[in-house]
Amino acid sequence: MQAISPPHPLKSLVVPSTRPRLTHRVVNSPNKLVLHCIHRSETFHFPNGVASCRTDWQSSCAILASKVVSQEQSSGDSVNGGVNHVPSASSSAASVNGHKTSIDLNLVPLKGSSRNDNNKLTKPLTITDLSPAPMHGSQLRVAYQGVPGAYSEAAAGKAYPSCEAIPCDQFEVAFQAVELWIADRAVLPVENSLGGSIHRNYDLLLRHRLHIVGEVQLPVHHCLLALPGVRKEYINRVISHPQALAQCELTLTKLGLQAAREAVDDTAGAAEYIAANNLRDTAAIASARAADLYGLQILADGIQDDSSNVTRFVMLAREPIIPRTDRPFKTSIVFAHDKGTSVLFKVLSAFAFRNISLTKIESRPHRNRPIRLVDDANVGTAKHFEYMFYVDFEASMAEVRAQNALAEVQEFTSFLRVLGSYPMDMTPWCPSRGD
Repeated sequence: MQAISPPHPLKSLVVPSTRPRLTHRVVNSPNKLVLHCIHRSETFHFPNGVASCRTDWQSSCAILASKVVSQEQSSGDSVNGGVNHVPSASSSAASVNGHKTSIDLNLVPLKGSSRNDNNKLTKPLTITDLSPAPMHGSQLRVAYQGVPGAYSEAAAGKAYPSCEAIPCDQFEVAFQAVELWIADRAVLPVENSLGGSIHRNYDLLLRHRLHIVGEVQLPVHHCLLALPGVRKEYINRVISHPQALAQCELTLTKLGLQAAREAVDDTAGAAEYIAANNLRDTAAIASARAADLYGLQILADGIQDDSSNVTRFVMLAREPIIPRTDRPFKTSIVFAHDKGTSVLFKVLSAFAFRNISLTKIESRPHRNRPIRLVDDANVGTAKHFEYMFYVDFEASMAEVRAQNALAEVQEFTSFLRVLGSYPMDMTPWCPSRGD
């Protein structure tokens, strides 16, 4: 707990202790109650021989704060009655908020101080006031890649309906926002039913130490957007995210658009770029909400090549969730082996023998050692890629069969990491359509 310095001269209560030295001060000023807690070690001993830890010490700090509030209120009542009386330390330490305490805190009596009758004590700081992240039940801050109107923003709203969505210009920034406590969660795409995997995010999952705590599947409904008054025959360039361009290629050809395709960072960003630069020869592929946000018109609605176009997003957090068995769970892992792909069959058999279904397997070249020399007698120049394998399977880490499967996988691999064990998205599927 960080010490808070008061603005006025203060009087303090000191808790003497044996080794090591710890000091706890509850400071009384005319308008403020300031709590100082300085710890020098994780463990210590109270004067009466009761051993404790840092958690108990923090609890004692809370007891002291509530005790002084009670003392100040009693002192205030006494002053109003014409008597300025302060309870003794021995009597007040024995009972805090109506509850007996077994720890003798050896408090030094707090001397009364003059104050105006109208002045009241402010509420003491709590851990909620000092925490940079909202506590349970508060509004979550969720990072996503893109600008308002992006599909990732819609996925964040579906995953956490009452969240505060935080736009990030890059996937890497969304990861860092969670790591630096700027955001509580990140919602990022990992695969699309038409365009395949978003490889950049798979690489970032391995680079960062965040945990997958959930998934959400979002039907994608693409629209062709342009400035008001612009007709399709005036369009000579279409800009959007590479995945969106690939998902609409056939439809764009059917529309007769002989326009160049240009990739940008995200779909909503393409719409924003057209509006900001007044580009009357350029169209964007984005959502209908992006058209409303940036004042564009919809030239064509539902231009994705397949109506069953779904993007899967994962929710990331600093800490993993506790696996359960009362609902369908999915677990994501990544592994590698020094001998390349030769052990892949053994790894997959560990799941097959336990009747665990795999929902995804993705191979990515090892970033640190992408190419490996292979020869029989230290001669030759044959080169093969070394791979990392990403696997999703339908089982919770709370299940014994999943634990045994990973124990067996670990015997065959040189690297194994569990990215997360989380509830599956069981939302009924329906083809994407306009709102």
